[in-house]
Amino acid sequence: MQILTLIRSRFEQALTGWVENPSEPAQRVSLSREPQLGDYQANIAMPLAKPLGLKPLDVASKLCERLKIEDICEPPEIAGPGFINLKLRDQFIADQLSKAVRDERFGIDRCDPKTYVIDYSAPNVAKPMHVGHIRSTVIGDALTHILRFLGHRVISDNHLGDWGTQFGMVIYGYKHFVNESALEAAPVAELSRLYRLVQQIIGYQEAKTKLAKAQEQVVLATSQVEKLRALSSSDSKNAKSLKSAVKELDGYQDTLRSIEQKIAAVEGDSQLAKLAAEHTDLETRAQLETAKLHAGDQENLSLWKLFLPACIAEIETVYQRLGIHFDYQLGESFYHPMLGGLVEKLIASKQAVESDGAICIFLDGYDAPMLIRKRDGAFLYATTDLATIEYRMGHFSPDAILYVVDHRQSEHFGKLFAAARAIGFDKVQLHHISFGTVLGSDGKPFKTRSGTVIGLDYLLDEAIDRAYQAACNPDRLQKAGLEITEEEKRNIAEVVGLGAIKYADLSHNRTSDYEFNTEKMVQLEGNTSAYIQYSYARVTGIFRNSEIQIDEHNVHEFPFKFAHVSERNLALLLLQFEDALHQSVEEYYPSVLATYLFAVAKQFSSFFDQCPVIKADSQELRHSRLALCFATGRVLKLGLKLLGISVVPRM
Repeated sequence: MQILTLIRSRFEQALTGWVENPSEPAQRVSLSREPQLGDYQANIAMPLAKPLGLKPLDVASKLCERLKIEDICEPPEIAGPGFINLKLRDQFIADQLSKAVRDERFGIDRCDPKTYVIDYSAPNVAKPMHVGHIRSTVIGDALTHILRFLGHRVISDNHLGDWGTQFGMVIYGYKHFVNESALEAAPVAELSRLYRLVQQIIGYQEAKTKLAKAQEQVVLATSQVEKLRALSSSDSKNAKSLKSAVKELDGYQDTLRSIEQKIAAVEGDSQLAKLAAEHTDLETRAQLETAKLHAGDQENLSLWKLFLPACIAEIETVYQRLGIHFDYQLGESFYHPMLGGLVEKLIASKQAVESDGAICIFLDGYDAPMLIRKRDGAFLYATTDLATIEYRMGHFSPDAILYVVDHRQSEHFGKLFAAARAIGFDKVQLHHISFGTVLGSDGKPFKTRSGTVIGLDYLLDEAIDRAYQAACNPDRLQKAGLEITEEEKRNIAEVVGLGAIKYADLSHNRTSDYEFNTEKMVQLEGNTSAYIQYSYARVTGIFRNSEIQIDEHNVHEFPFKFAHVSERNLALLLLQFEDALHQSVEEYYPSVLATYLFAVAKQFSSFFDQCPVIKADSQELRHSRLALCFATGRVLKLGLKLLGISVVPRM
């Protein structure tokens, strides 16, 4: 049940015929910030006081008179300048929880269905997946699960990077630098080495061209800082200018250091230096290999067909470990045959025009147009993305397309969506579900093109090992009185470890950066999936130790009774599950659900500590508390499942 929605609807009814747009002030009902005063609060009276020409207290009093909510709440109470506090009736909570717990969906209704296409993960297949791929993958997967559970039709599509410049780099590397025996033994590792090698040489050559200018910028910025420091420090305007100049100098110095490091890494290695000297202007050479591939060159096409299956098989192993499944995996290569026809169609309809030899779409609100074909005839990512929208609209007829891609692509998607609307796709909702950066322990982003990038497979193994140490520690298991086989320990470690990586990402606001730290992720205390999984295991432990078993078929025989405030608080929180799910997809933040599940686990811990279950004072109370444990287990298991996380019966 969406209790918040129900209460808001009652306020809207009370406001109807009294104020204009009654639904708007009704949205000011929320969960109470001070639970001791009530479960929900309405901050409606003060904003309405001036339009109605009344004092806030008078507005609140009249609103309470008009409000028909006695079947749900105790009589409303007015506090302060006009806050309305609401406390749900205990019997209402008990009745609603009894209904929910008998249903495998926990009483959650299905919505009027919409069709969503969710585009997520989308790795470049020419290199192994790394930690930078985790955010798009788990956020997109969680949104897929939640939207489907709420009743929507969802098409998940992994838009693989299987046709871009990275393959030109790999093909060039193969033709000039390949180690045949390494390729035969571990094809993806060797292809990844070739990609990194070509990228490093390109980076070195680019750095050499930028060195002189970077040095000059540092010299000029240093001179400016010294000049400002020589002026009176008592001048506040000068102090502000000095601070700005120092910040600018720091930026130039960081850039110079990065350039010098790229140069030193190559020139300090005689073999690399030799390759860089022999393969001048390598970026252009790699681009030519890409152009030949796109033009259908038989040699490059054969190499691409040779490399691709191994690359896709490699990423599939990661998806299988994470339990990630896609309805479609239509990569860039799938859309390539459609690009020429799309551009010609847009030219014919005058939706795209020629400009300086290139084909562009001019967009309102943007100074520069969107380029869809270069002067040399080459297509761009934007062209592929437009063809993808056209294909999805024709085959799936979606109401909305969600792109789960990091925030650095915001400008691209802003232009893409504007272009899509300009060429006629103005009925579908297009959303960029952006997210922040995964950071290392040094506070810096993982470098996707660095030779020291740690593969995602390795990090999954590390998380599982750390989970084994945390959850399967012999001393801990002995204190808990658990005798667990080695096979079960390994299963626990895998479930906890993989869940930890997913939850650590999902529990953060998706627009925020976060540090990837497997040691912290697997802790059994704090806001971790292991803590929530342990709470579920506690529930199963209670039932193992009792002589009573409850399921959805007999739970109606165990009525709820609240003898302690922590029981009532837990029951109320469980009823807010549906609200949490809807709030998670309103703006596409799975962190709302993660935060809710952590709150349930914490409240269950409080209940567990304060309310004996098996040794309750009466059979009636024991039965009620067992039913409350059963309901908690259902919510924790289902909620984690919607985040793509499993549970274990013992920990």
